[in-house]
Amino acid sequence: MTDSERATTVGNYFISNYPPFSFWSPGEVPAVERVLASEPRDDRPLGIYVHIPFCRKRCDFCYFKVYTDKNSKQIRRYLGAVSAELRSIVDRPYLAGRRPRFVYFGGGTPSYLSADQMRSLFADLRRGLDWSEVEEVTYECEPGTLSLPKIEALRELGVTRLSLGVENFDPDILEGNNRAHRAVEIDRTYAYAREVGFPQINLDLIAGMIGETDQNWSRCIDRTIELRPESVTIYQMEVPYNTTIYQRMKEGGKTVAPVADWETKRRWTSEGFARLRAAGYRQSSAYTACHGPTTSFVYRDALWHGADMLGLGVSSFSHLAGVHFQNESSFEPYVERVEAGEHPVARAYPLDDDELLIRELILQMKTGSVERAYFADKFGVDVLERFAEPLAAHRAAGLLEVEDGRVWATDEGFLRVDTLLPAFFQERHRNARYA
Repeated sequence: MTDSERATTVGNYFISNYPPFSFWSPGEVPAVERVLASEPRDDRPLGIYVHIPFCRKRCDFCYFKVYTDKNSKQIRRYLGAVSAELRSIVDRPYLAGRRPRFVYFGGGTPSYLSADQMRSLFADLRRGLDWSEVEEVTYECEPGTLSLPKIEALRELGVTRLSLGVENFDPDILEGNNRAHRAVEIDRTYAYAREVGFPQINLDLIAGMIGETDQNWSRCIDRTIELRPESVTIYQMEVPYNTTIYQRMKEGGKTVAPVADWETKRRWTSEGFARLRAAGYRQSSAYTACHGPTTSFVYRDALWHGADMLGLGVSSFSHLAGVHFQNESSFEPYVERVEAGEHPVARAYPLDDDELLIRELILQMKTGSVERAYFADKFGVDVLERFAEPLAAHRAAGLLEVEDGRVWATDEGFLRVDTLLPAFFQERHRNARYA
Protein backbone atom coordinates (compact mmCIF):
# COMPACT_ATOMS: atom_id res chain seq x y z
CA MET A 1 0.00 0.00 0.00
CA THR A 2 1.41 3.42 -0.95
CA ASP A 3 1.46 6.45 1.34
CA SER A 4 -1.27 8.08 -0.77
CA GLU A 5 -3.47 5.02 -0.37
CA ARG A 6 -2.97 5.05 3.40
CA ALA A 7 -3.73 8.75 3.90
CA THR A 8 -7.23 10.12 4.24
CA THR A 9 -7.57 12.73 1.52
CA VAL A 10 -10.57 14.69 0.34
CA GLY A 11 -13.33 12.93 -1.61
CA ASN A 12 -16.26 10.56 -1.34
CA TYR A 13 -15.43 7.01 -0.34
CA PHE A 14 -18.84 5.61 0.57
CA ILE A 15 -20.92 4.48 -2.43
CA SER A 16 -24.65 4.72 -1.79
CA ASN A 17 -26.07 4.45 -5.31
CA TYR A 18 -25.34 3.86 -8.97
CA PRO A 19 -24.73 5.46 -11.41
CA PRO A 20 -22.87 8.26 -9.60
CA PHE A 21 -24.95 11.32 -8.80
CA SER A 22 -22.77 13.47 -11.06
CA PHE A 23 -24.42 11.79 -14.07
CA TRP A 24 -27.96 12.76 -13.04
CA SER A 25 -29.21 15.76 -15.02
CA PRO A 26 -32.10 18.26 -15.34
CA GLY A 27 -32.62 17.11 -18.93
CA GLU A 28 -33.86 13.71 -17.73
CA VAL A 29 -36.58 15.08 -15.43
CA PRO A 30 -39.37 14.25 -17.95
CA ALA A 31 -38.62 10.55 -17.24
CA VAL A 32 -40.08 11.08 -13.76
CA GLU A 33 -43.41 12.20 -15.17
CA ARG A 34 -43.50 9.17 -17.44
CA VAL A 35 -43.01 6.89 -14.43
CA LEU A 36 -45.70 8.58 -12.36
CA ALA A 37 -48.15 8.18 -15.24
CA SER A 38 -47.43 4.45 -15.57
CA GLU A 39 -48.84 1.45 -13.71
CA PRO A 40 -46.73 -0.08 -10.91
CA ARG A 41 -45.41 -3.63 -10.79
CA ASP A 42 -47.16 -5.67 -8.12
CA ASP A 43 -43.94 -7.30 -6.89
CA ARG A 44 -41.95 -4.12 -6.21
CA PRO A 45 -42.19 -2.90 -2.59
CA LEU A 46 -42.44 0.82 -1.84
CA GLY A 47 -40.66 2.81 0.85
CA ILE A 48 -40.79 6.46 1.87
CA TYR A 49 -37.81 8.63 2.82
CA VAL A 50 -38.48 11.96 4.58
CA HIS A 51 -35.62 14.45 4.81
CA ILE A 52 -35.58 16.70 7.90
CA PRO A 53 -32.67 19.08 7.23
CA PHE A 54 -32.51 20.98 10.53
CA CYS A 55 -29.66 20.73 13.04
CA ARG A 56 -28.50 22.53 16.17
CA LYS A 57 -25.05 22.88 14.59
CA ARG A 58 -23.16 21.50 11.64
CA CYS A 59 -20.61 18.81 12.52
CA ASP A 60 -17.20 19.34 10.97
CA PHE A 61 -17.46 16.04 9.07
CA CYS A 62 -21.05 16.48 7.85
CA TYR A 63 -21.71 16.51 4.10
CA PHE A 64 -25.51 16.29 4.10
CA LYS A 65 -27.99 19.04 3.26
CA VAL A 66 -28.58 20.67 6.65
CA TYR A 67 -29.64 24.06 8.02
CA THR A 68 -28.79 25.50 11.43
CA ASP A 69 -30.39 28.93 10.91
CA LYS A 70 -34.12 28.22 10.49
CA ASN A 71 -36.68 29.57 12.96
CA SER A 72 -39.93 27.90 14.01
CA LYS A 73 -41.94 29.67 11.31
CA GLN A 74 -39.58 28.45 8.58
CA ILE A 75 -39.65 24.91 9.99
CA ARG A 76 -43.47 24.89 9.95
CA ARG A 77 -43.39 26.14 6.37
CA TYR A 78 -40.98 23.36 5.40
CA LEU A 79 -43.03 20.62 7.03
CA GLY A 80 -46.09 21.96 5.25
CA ALA A 81 -44.19 21.74 1.96
CA VAL A 82 -43.19 18.11 2.63
CA SER A 83 -46.83 17.19 3.25
CA ALA A 84 -47.96 19.13 0.19
CA GLU A 85 -45.32 17.43 -1.96
CA LEU A 86 -46.74 14.03 -1.05
CA ARG A 87 -50.33 15.14 -1.66
CA SER A 88 -49.40 16.48 -5.08
CA ILE A 89 -48.26 13.10 -6.43
CA VAL A 90 -49.80 10.39 -4.27
CA ASP A 91 -52.81 9.98 -6.57
CA ARG A 92 -50.70 9.58 -9.71
CA PRO A 93 -51.16 6.11 -11.30
CA TYR A 94 -47.76 4.77 -10.21
CA LEU A 95 -48.39 5.58 -6.52
CA ALA A 96 -52.18 5.50 -6.19
CA GLY A 97 -53.34 2.96 -3.64
CA ARG A 98 -49.88 1.63 -2.84
CA ARG A 99 -48.93 0.87 0.75
CA PRO A 100 -45.34 1.45 1.84
CA ARG A 101 -43.37 -1.26 3.65
CA PHE A 102 -40.97 1.12 5.34
CA VAL A 103 -40.69 4.79 6.26
CA TYR A 104 -37.32 6.39 7.03
CA PHE A 105 -36.83 9.84 8.58
CA GLY A 106 -33.29 11.06 7.92
CA GLY A 107 -31.40 14.30 8.19
CA GLY A 108 -30.11 16.60 9.28
CA THR A 109 -31.64 15.86 12.62
CA PRO A 110 -35.24 14.58 12.56
CA SER A 111 -35.27 14.69 16.38
CA TYR A 112 -34.73 18.45 16.16
CA LEU A 113 -38.50 18.72 15.63
CA SER A 114 -40.77 19.25 18.62
CA ALA A 115 -43.16 16.50 19.68
CA ASP A 116 -46.09 18.50 18.28
CA GLN A 117 -44.29 18.98 14.95
CA MET A 118 -43.60 15.24 14.80
CA ARG A 119 -47.24 14.40 15.49
CA SER A 120 -48.45 16.82 12.84
CA LEU A 121 -46.01 15.53 10.21
CA PHE A 122 -46.85 11.87 10.87
CA ALA A 123 -50.57 12.63 10.68
CA ASP A 124 -50.15 14.43 7.34
CA LEU A 125 -48.09 11.59 5.87
CA ARG A 126 -50.59 8.97 7.02
CA ARG A 127 -53.42 10.94 5.43
CA GLY A 128 -51.52 10.78 2.15
CA LEU A 129 -50.59 7.08 2.29
CA ASP A 130 -52.00 3.98 3.96
CA TRP A 131 -49.41 2.81 6.52
CA SER A 132 -51.25 -0.42 7.37
CA GLU A 133 -48.50 -2.57 5.80
CA VAL A 134 -45.53 -0.61 7.13
CA GLU A 135 -43.11 -3.05 8.78
CA GLU A 136 -40.46 -0.57 9.87
CA VAL A 137 -40.31 3.12 10.79
CA THR A 138 -36.80 4.46 11.39
CA TYR A 139 -36.13 7.83 13.00
CA GLU A 140 -32.62 9.32 13.15
CA CYS A 141 -31.83 11.20 16.35
CA GLU A 142 -29.10 13.35 17.86
CA PRO A 143 -28.99 12.41 21.57
CA GLY A 144 -28.96 15.99 22.83
CA THR A 145 -32.26 16.85 21.16
CA LEU A 146 -34.30 14.16 22.91
CA SER A 147 -36.33 14.42 26.10
CA LEU A 148 -38.48 11.71 27.65
CA PRO A 149 -41.76 13.26 26.35
CA LYS A 150 -40.32 13.49 22.84
CA ILE A 151 -39.13 9.87 22.93
CA GLU A 152 -42.55 8.80 24.21
CA ALA A 153 -44.16 10.66 21.31
CA LEU A 154 -41.96 8.85 18.78
CA ARG A 155 -42.90 5.47 20.21
CA GLU A 156 -46.61 6.40 20.22
CA LEU A 157 -46.28 7.43 16.56
CA GLY A 158 -45.09 3.94 15.64
CA VAL A 159 -41.32 4.35 15.32
CA THR A 160 -39.81 0.86 15.43
CA ARG A 161 -36.12 1.77 15.20
CA LEU A 162 -34.59 4.71 17.00
CA SER A 163 -31.21 5.43 15.41
CA LEU A 164 -28.93 7.39 17.74
CA GLY A 165 -26.04 9.28 16.18
CA VAL A 166 -23.63 8.71 19.06
CA GLU A 167 -20.46 8.72 16.88
CA ASN A 168 -18.15 8.62 19.94
CA PHE A 169 -18.55 8.48 23.72
CA ASP A 170 -15.63 10.78 24.55
CA PRO A 171 -16.61 14.38 25.44
CA ASP A 172 -13.38 15.90 24.08
CA ILE A 173 -13.66 14.11 20.75
CA LEU A 174 -17.32 15.10 20.37
CA GLU A 175 -16.42 18.72 21.05
CA GLY A 176 -13.33 18.61 18.85
CA ASN A 177 -15.42 17.46 15.87
CA ASN A 178 -18.10 20.11 16.56
CA ARG A 179 -20.72 17.50 17.41
CA ALA A 180 -23.81 19.09 18.95
CA HIS A 181 -24.45 16.56 21.73
CA ARG A 182 -22.29 15.82 24.72
CA ALA A 183 -21.28 12.49 26.24
CA VAL A 184 -23.54 12.85 29.28
CA GLU A 185 -26.57 13.17 27.00
CA ILE A 186 -25.93 9.77 25.41
CA ASP A 187 -26.54 7.74 28.57
CA ARG A 188 -29.57 9.82 29.54
CA THR A 189 -31.19 9.48 26.12
CA TYR A 190 -30.42 5.79 25.85
CA ALA A 191 -32.01 5.15 29.26
CA TYR A 192 -35.15 7.01 28.17
CA ALA A 193 -35.35 4.97 24.96
CA ARG A 194 -35.03 1.72 26.90
CA GLU A 195 -37.68 2.88 29.36
CA VAL A 196 -40.12 3.61 26.53
CA GLY A 197 -39.47 0.21 24.93
CA PHE A 198 -38.42 0.64 21.30
CA PRO A 199 -38.14 -2.72 19.50
CA GLN A 200 -34.79 -1.68 18.03
CA ILE A 201 -32.24 0.90 19.06
CA ASN A 202 -29.32 1.49 16.72
CA LEU A 203 -26.11 3.24 17.72
CA ASP A 204 -23.94 4.92 15.07
CA LEU A 205 -20.18 5.06 15.62
CA ILE A 206 -17.49 6.65 13.45
CA ALA A 207 -14.01 5.16 13.28
CA GLY A 208 -11.37 7.80 12.71
CA MET A 209 -12.75 11.06 14.09
CA ILE A 210 -10.31 13.89 14.77
CA GLY A 211 -8.45 13.09 17.97
CA GLU A 212 -9.40 9.41 18.10
CA THR A 213 -6.88 6.96 19.57
CA ASP A 214 -6.59 3.21 20.05
CA GLN A 215 -7.56 3.60 23.69
CA ASN A 216 -10.56 5.75 22.94
CA TRP A 217 -11.84 3.41 20.22
CA SER A 218 -11.55 0.44 22.55
CA ARG A 219 -13.54 2.30 25.22
CA CYS A 220 -16.23 3.15 22.65
CA ILE A 221 -16.67 -0.53 21.81
CA ASP A 222 -16.64 -1.41 25.55
CA ARG A 223 -19.45 1.05 26.21
CA THR A 224 -21.45 -0.07 23.18
CA ILE A 225 -21.33 -3.69 24.33
CA GLU A 226 -22.36 -2.62 27.85
CA LEU A 227 -25.41 -0.80 26.48
CA ARG A 228 -26.22 -3.70 24.14
CA PRO A 229 -28.30 -1.96 21.47
CA GLU A 230 -30.07 -4.22 18.99
CA SER A 231 -27.83 -2.93 16.21
CA VAL A 232 -24.59 -1.01 15.79
CA THR A 233 -23.44 0.83 12.70
CA ILE A 234 -19.75 1.66 12.22
CA TYR A 235 -18.68 4.08 9.51
CA GLN A 236 -15.12 4.92 8.58
CA MET A 237 -14.51 8.67 8.55
CA GLU A 238 -14.22 10.26 5.12
CA VAL A 239 -13.80 13.91 4.14
CA PRO A 240 -16.04 14.89 1.21
CA TYR A 241 -15.60 18.24 -0.47
CA ASN A 242 -18.51 20.00 1.24
CA THR A 243 -17.32 19.45 4.82
CA THR A 244 -15.90 21.97 7.26
CA ILE A 245 -12.81 19.79 7.61
CA TYR A 246 -12.11 20.13 3.89
CA GLN A 247 -12.59 23.92 4.00
CA ARG A 248 -9.94 24.10 6.72
CA MET A 249 -7.65 21.82 4.72
CA LYS A 250 -8.04 24.05 1.67
CA GLU A 251 -7.39 27.24 3.62
CA GLY A 252 -4.25 25.69 5.11
CA GLY A 253 -3.01 24.32 1.81
CA LYS A 254 -3.18 20.74 3.08
CA THR A 255 -4.08 17.63 1.10
CA VAL A 256 -4.17 15.09 3.96
CA ALA A 257 -7.07 15.26 6.42
CA PRO A 258 -6.42 15.57 10.18
CA VAL A 259 -8.09 12.20 10.82
CA ALA A 260 -6.77 8.64 11.09
CA ASP A 261 -5.41 7.01 7.92
CA TRP A 262 -7.31 4.24 6.14
CA GLU A 263 -5.12 1.48 7.51
CA THR A 264 -5.91 2.58 11.07
CA LYS A 265 -9.63 3.08 10.41
CA ARG A 266 -9.93 -0.36 8.86
CA ARG A 267 -8.10 -1.92 11.78
CA TRP A 268 -10.40 -0.18 14.27
CA THR A 269 -13.47 -1.23 12.29
CA SER A 270 -12.24 -4.82 12.14
CA GLU A 271 -11.54 -4.87 15.86
CA GLY A 272 -14.93 -3.33 16.61
CA PHE A 273 -16.90 -5.89 14.64
CA ALA A 274 -14.79 -8.76 15.98
CA ARG A 275 -15.58 -7.74 19.53
CA LEU A 276 -19.25 -7.29 18.73
CA ARG A 277 -19.38 -10.78 17.18
CA ALA A 278 -17.70 -12.18 20.29
CA ALA A 279 -20.44 -10.49 22.32
CA GLY A 280 -23.17 -12.29 20.36
CA TYR A 281 -23.78 -9.94 17.45
CA ARG A 282 -23.88 -11.01 13.80
CA GLN A 283 -22.51 -8.79 11.04
CA SER A 284 -25.20 -8.14 8.43
CA SER A 285 -23.31 -5.68 6.22
CA ALA A 286 -19.94 -3.99 5.94
CA TYR A 287 -21.22 -1.36 8.36
CA THR A 288 -23.76 -3.07 10.63
CA ALA A 289 -23.91 -5.66 13.40
CA CYS A 290 -27.16 -6.94 14.91
CA HIS A 291 -28.26 -9.26 17.68
CA GLY A 292 -31.58 -10.93 18.37
CA PRO A 293 -33.72 -12.99 15.99
CA THR A 294 -36.04 -10.13 15.01
CA THR A 295 -33.44 -7.41 14.39
CA SER A 296 -33.45 -6.46 10.72
CA PHE A 297 -33.11 -3.54 8.32
CA VAL A 298 -36.14 -3.67 6.04
CA TYR A 299 -35.34 -0.39 4.30
CA ARG A 300 -31.77 -1.42 3.51
CA ASP A 301 -32.55 -4.91 2.30
CA ALA A 302 -35.52 -3.75 0.21
CA LEU A 303 -33.55 -0.94 -1.43
CA TRP A 304 -30.59 -3.18 -2.18
CA HIS A 305 -32.94 -5.58 -3.96
CA GLY A 306 -34.55 -2.99 -6.23
CA ALA A 307 -37.45 -1.61 -4.18
CA ASP A 308 -39.08 1.69 -5.04
CA MET A 309 -38.41 4.59 -2.70
CA LEU A 310 -40.13 7.96 -2.78
CA GLY A 311 -38.04 10.73 -1.24
CA LEU A 312 -39.77 13.79 0.24
CA GLY A 313 -38.12 17.06 1.19
CA VAL A 314 -35.25 19.25 0.09
CA SER A 315 -32.47 17.45 -1.81
CA SER A 316 -34.06 14.04 -1.19
CA PHE A 317 -33.40 11.14 -3.56
CA SER A 318 -35.99 8.80 -5.06
CA HIS A 319 -35.89 5.62 -7.08
CA LEU A 320 -39.10 4.62 -8.88
CA ALA A 321 -39.37 2.01 -11.65
CA GLY A 322 -35.69 2.23 -12.49
CA VAL A 323 -35.54 6.04 -12.55
CA HIS A 324 -33.42 8.00 -10.07
CA PHE A 325 -34.38 11.56 -9.25
CA GLN A 326 -33.50 14.26 -6.74
CA ASN A 327 -35.48 17.23 -5.44
CA GLU A 328 -34.28 20.82 -5.46
CA SER A 329 -31.17 20.99 -3.29
CA SER A 330 -31.77 24.37 -1.62
CA PHE A 331 -34.43 25.39 0.89
CA GLU A 332 -36.20 28.27 -0.88
CA PRO A 333 -36.36 26.77 -4.39
CA TYR A 334 -37.74 23.54 -2.92
CA VAL A 335 -40.41 25.21 -0.81
CA GLU A 336 -41.36 27.75 -3.48
CA ARG A 337 -41.85 25.09 -6.15
CA VAL A 338 -44.04 22.98 -3.88
CA GLU A 339 -46.08 26.02 -2.85
CA ALA A 340 -46.54 26.81 -6.55
CA GLY A 341 -48.04 23.35 -7.06
CA GLU A 342 -45.02 21.87 -8.82
CA HIS A 343 -43.26 18.57 -8.25
CA PRO A 344 -39.84 19.92 -7.12
CA VAL A 345 -37.58 17.53 -9.05
CA ALA A 346 -34.25 19.07 -10.11
CA ARG A 347 -32.41 16.21 -11.83
CA ALA A 348 -32.97 12.59 -12.81
CA TYR A 349 -31.40 9.52 -14.38
CA PRO A 350 -33.28 6.63 -16.05
CA LEU A 351 -31.27 3.42 -15.72
CA ASP A 352 -30.96 0.85 -18.49
CA ASP A 353 -31.11 -2.88 -17.75
CA ASP A 354 -27.36 -3.22 -17.34
CA GLU A 355 -27.21 -0.28 -14.94
CA LEU A 356 -30.03 -1.77 -12.86
CA LEU A 357 -28.07 -5.01 -12.66
CA ILE A 358 -24.88 -3.21 -11.61
CA ARG A 359 -26.75 -1.15 -9.02
CA GLU A 360 -28.14 -4.21 -7.26
CA LEU A 361 -24.86 -6.09 -7.54
CA ILE A 362 -22.74 -3.42 -5.90
CA LEU A 363 -25.28 -2.66 -3.18
CA GLN A 364 -25.72 -6.32 -2.29
CA MET A 365 -21.94 -6.72 -2.27
CA LYS A 366 -22.03 -4.57 0.86
CA THR A 367 -23.66 -7.50 2.68
CA GLY A 368 -20.48 -9.48 2.05
CA SER A 369 -21.74 -11.83 -0.67
CA VAL A 370 -23.92 -12.11 -3.77
CA GLU A 371 -25.58 -15.13 -5.35
CA ARG A 372 -25.18 -15.96 -9.04
CA ALA A 373 -28.67 -17.52 -9.15
CA TYR A 374 -30.40 -14.33 -7.93
CA PHE A 375 -29.10 -12.26 -10.84
CA ALA A 376 -29.68 -15.03 -13.35
CA ASP A 377 -33.32 -15.28 -12.26
CA LYS A 378 -33.99 -11.55 -12.09
CA PHE A 379 -31.87 -10.19 -14.94
CA GLY A 380 -31.09 -13.23 -17.08
CA VAL A 381 -27.38 -12.50 -16.73
CA ASP A 382 -24.55 -14.68 -15.45
CA VAL A 383 -22.64 -12.21 -13.26
CA LEU A 384 -19.60 -14.47 -13.16
CA GLU A 385 -19.27 -14.06 -16.92
CA ARG A 386 -20.47 -10.45 -17.16
CA PHE A 387 -17.96 -9.31 -14.51
CA ALA A 388 -15.21 -11.87 -15.06
CA GLU A 389 -12.47 -9.24 -15.35
CA PRO A 390 -13.07 -7.30 -12.09
CA LEU A 391 -13.80 -10.53 -10.23
CA ALA A 392 -10.49 -11.98 -11.36
CA ALA A 393 -8.62 -8.83 -10.36
CA HIS A 394 -10.17 -8.72 -6.91
CA ARG A 395 -9.56 -12.44 -6.40
CA ALA A 396 -5.92 -12.02 -7.33
CA ALA A 397 -5.64 -9.21 -4.77
CA GLY A 398 -7.16 -11.44 -2.07
CA LEU A 399 -10.27 -9.27 -1.70
CA LEU A 400 -12.97 -11.57 -3.15
CA GLU A 401 -13.57 -15.30 -3.50
CA VAL A 402 -15.84 -17.16 -5.94
CA GLU A 403 -17.14 -20.68 -5.39
CA ASP A 404 -20.35 -22.66 -6.09
CA GLY A 405 -22.15 -19.74 -7.70
CA ARG A 406 -21.43 -17.34 -4.85
CA VAL A 407 -19.13 -14.32 -4.67
CA TRP A 408 -18.05 -13.19 -1.24
CA ALA A 409 -15.65 -10.69 0.25
CA THR A 410 -12.64 -11.80 2.23
CA ASP A 411 -12.08 -10.15 5.60
CA GLU A 412 -9.81 -7.57 3.98
CA GLY A 413 -12.23 -7.04 1.10
CA PHE A 414 -15.15 -6.51 3.47
CA LEU A 415 -13.26 -3.75 5.28
CA ARG A 416 -12.74 -1.83 2.01
CA VAL A 417 -15.79 -2.95 0.08
CA ASP A 418 -16.60 0.56 -1.24
CA THR A 419 -13.21 0.72 -2.94
CA LEU A 420 -13.95 -2.55 -4.78
CA LEU A 421 -17.25 -1.45 -6.30
CA PRO A 422 -16.15 1.03 -9.03
CA ALA A 423 -14.48 -1.87 -10.89
CA PHE A 424 -18.01 -3.16 -11.62
CA PHE A 425 -19.20 0.20 -13.01
CA GLN A 426 -19.72 0.74 -16.72
CA GLU A 427 -16.55 2.20 -18.18
CA ARG A 428 -18.03 5.70 -18.64
CA HIS A 429 -18.94 5.89 -14.95
CA ARG A 430 -15.49 5.05 -13.60
CA ASN A 431 -13.04 7.68 -12.38
CA ALA A 432 -15.80 10.28 -12.28
CA ARG A 433 -16.64 12.52 -9.34
CA TYR A 434 -19.24 10.58 -7.36
CA ALA A 435 -21.49 13.46 -6.34
